[in-house]
Formats: sequence, structure tokens, C-alpha cells
Amino acid sequence: MVSKDQAIGGLICLVCVVVGVLYTLGLFYWGYWTAGRSWALSFTLVAIPVFIAFIAILGIGSWIGWTMATTPPPKPIEEITSEMEKEEKPTVEEKPAEETPKEETKKPERKKKAEAEE
Repeated sequence: MVSKDQAIGGLICLVCVVVGVLYTLGLFYWGYWTAGRSWALSFTLVAIPVFIAFIAILGIGSWIGWTMATTPPPKPIEEITSEMEKEEKPTVEEKPAEETPKEETKKPERKKKAEAEE
């Protein structure tokens, strides 16, 4: 059984091959069937794809321009680096989680030793 994506891919491939064969026949062999009066058809077969490609390139260019025109500018690099430095430096109030339990466990032991010595 063929999946839906495979069927669509096969159909696209088949359509492209058929259009390619018909385009080639129309462009190069149409004159043999019409006794040399095929310049209008040959010109049209060349002009249409060139026109479509030209319009597509202009469309991509306009899309890039629109995206650049409507996108806000990025933050200055100085602001980004200062934010990164602030994140890296721990504040005085913050203590690492590992040191706090060790200090708490040492304090009762010191008290016990001090009481034992007295």
C-alpha cells in the first residue's frame, strides 16, 4: 500500500514528466507538423516560463524587502553583552545550594565539641 505522501509525490513526478515532454515537442518539433509556421508557438513556449520565472524572482525580492522593512532592529551588542554579564555574576544574597547544608551541619558539630570541652 502506498502512503498519501508517496502517491502525491508520484503524481507530481508524472505531471512534470508529461509537461516536460509536451514542452520539448512543442518547442523543437512543432515546426515539422506546421510546415515552418511555428515561430509564434516557439516564442510563446519560451516567453511564458521566462515571464513566470521573472515574476517569481521579483516576488521573492519584494518578500525579502517587506520582511526587512517590517522587522524591528535588533538590540545593540553592548546591551546584549551587559545582560549576559549580569546573568553570570551571582549576587551577594544568593548562596549556592551546596554550601548552605554543609554550614548548617557543621554548626551543630561545633556546638557539640564546644560543649564537650567545657
